[in-house]
Amino acid sequence: MAETHVLFVEDDDVIREATQLALERVGFTVTAMPDGLSGLEAFRADRPDIALLDVMVPGLDGVSLCRRIRDESTVPVIMLSARADSIDVVLGLEAGADDYVTKPFDGAVLVARIRAVLRRFGHAAGPDGAHPGGTETADEALGGVLVFGDLEVDTDGMEVRRAGEQVALTPTEMRLLLEFSSAPGTVLSRDRLLERVWDYGWGGDTRVVDVHVQRLRTKIGQDRIDTVRGFGYKLRG
Repeated sequence: MAETHVLFVEDDDVIREATQLALERVGFTVTAMPDGLSGLEAFRADRPDIALLDVMVPGLDGVSLCRRIRDESTVPVIMLSARADSIDVVLGLEAGADDYVTKPFDGAVLVARIRAVLRRFGHAAGPDGAHPGGTETADEALGGVLVFGDLEVDTDGMEVRRAGEQVALTPTEMRLLLEFSSAPGTVLSRDRLLERVWDYGWGGDTRVVDVHVQRLRTKIGQDRIDTVRGFGYKLRG
């Protein structure tokens, strides 16, 4: 089986070299770049399996680099930030990142987060190809297609259409929509979504959920997912 190729963009020489060694020690192939422009060139040349991008890198900052990558690919992206400020987190997630890790980070935690992202990207419909979180009812599905108003979710082909037009979702957005689709009308808590979509076996930052829900709304319709204050979100049936 081919080794996982990681693109790592970090301007601090010590962090870049130490992290590269830590990732290579557990079997990853790593291309490490010191700035955003060289990182973009490496991404286009190597097409890595996952990108780790520091927010504050010279030339082309990590958020802008994430946007450029997302314009060309659905490859998973994890943002790295020296701060846990909301602006850093939200900007990175809104740019299309799938997760973020705050520096300084433990190498084992970073590896666990990378593997969690890769698991859900490699198995967007669950490890056995099944719909994560449940199965559709006979009233909801025809040949694996769930219908919610003008929204159609093809759980076999992993495609989404709105008013007949195909909607492009990242794998994380697709998993989130599948989780909602498995229980339309049911309120899903942020903690449940973190566990089921982001594969967090521990508490995580619910801002990741909130930003991804907002991104999903812009693609499938702002009124398709309701916010239930103090509890979570639900998909309108």
